[in-house]
Amino acid sequence: MIFHIARREEWERAQLRRAYSPQGFEAEGFIHCSTLTQLLTTANRFFLGHRDLLLLCIDENRLTAPFRYEAAVPPAGMLSDDARERLFPHLYGELNLDAVTATMDFPCGADGKFTMPAQYGAGCVKKLIP
Repeated sequence: MIFHIARREEWERAQLRRAYSPQGFEAEGFIHCSTLTQLLTTANRFFLGHRDLLLLCIDENRLTAPFRYEAAVPPAGMLSDDARERLFPHLYGELNLDAVTATMDFPCGADGKFTMPAQYGAGCVKKLIP
């Protein structure tokens, strides 16, 4: 299981198109994903304070686009740290919706930080999308 943090409006557009690609996909050429252990670090580093986000639970065995784990490049202005050594899942194509086993709200707290959604345990096991 891998995860992707999506903006709600982008996910809603994907329902109409029957495929998902976030803003920045065309420029970067891939969709950023995270493992469970990387998820909160990713959320708090890149989405701190963002509202109206969803967490997509993705079965990588169902992906139709090429997928691989690659080293992360630290954001501009950050000193190189252990992020360069960790491998992150990247999807090189649009996300086929049938690979998404569940979606759930992913709100930040009052301080803007993220914690694991309470419904995570059951949520990623069953399909929650229409």
